Amino acid sequence: MRIGFVGLGVMGRPMAANLVAAGHELSLYRGKPGLDGHHCESAVEVAERAEVVVLMLPDTPDVEGALFGADGVAEGLKPGSLVIDMSSISPTATKSFAQRIEALGADYLDAPVSGGEVGARDATLTIMVGGRPEVFERAQPILETLGKNITLIGGTGAGQTAKVANQIIVGLTIEAVAEALLFAEKAGADPAVVREALMGGFASSRILELHGERMINQTFEPGFRIRLHRKDLGLAVQAAAELDLALPNTAATQQLMNAAIADGDGDLDHSVLYRTLLRGRS
Repeated sequence: MRIGFVGLGVMGRPMAANLVAAGHELSLYRGKPGLDGHHCESAVEVAERAEVVVLMLPDTPDVEGALFGADGVAEGLKPGSLVIDMSSISPTATKSFAQRIEALGADYLDAPVSGGEVGARDATLTIMVGGRPEVFERAQPILETLGKNITLIGGTGAGQTAKVANQIIVGLTIEAVAEALLFAEKAGADPAVVREALMGGFASSRILELHGERMINQTFEPGFRIRLHRKDLGLAVQAAAELDLALPNTAATQQLMNAAIADGDGDLDHSVLYRTLLRGRS
């Protein structure tokens, strides 16, 4: 297929590389050269050259700008084109973006991902999709090139809602693991041995396995930058206010992430919350 890809960062670059390896013809924008494909000068050029445009951008304003800004994707779409937004952004904004794209005669899916840089590289991402079933079916060959656990959650915006829920669970679990290992260490136990013991019990999790090891070794290269995870928890807190819903632990974890960023750790892995808590103890 002729695929346009906008956003070649930590996640987008390996995802685009997997599409190239699968034999798709790519038009690329917003990233350093080095990938096979046609490197475009604008998002509108990407849309003009492609049947399907994939977005993988940091935040809601980035997606809005890429779609509807000057020389944006919307200006180059043809009737029957498909836009797949794989960024993690506001569910409310996603519904508005989809309506505007569909008014141009094109189709739209929100399809945010979980799995981090490793999942992007290994094509094992979890992909949570919102949109019409027939559009999802059309997009499946692309999604199956990028991930393993691919689920149509519901209508437009449902994929983003599922991703926000995912980020709540991940963020709060990272914070819980950080507290537990810090407690073990300060109580005089070897946190590495404690972690190993917990991995055989009910507290076992992928986060305890991977991020727990990062915390013990204090190796915080991303991974997934805590700055981006804070943004995702901000989406959760904002949506909770709109729903008159209390998410107290989500809000507290977002505040810890604010502290980590204030400490200069914003571009480190979200497991750096361990160091934030350690600093708070001093």
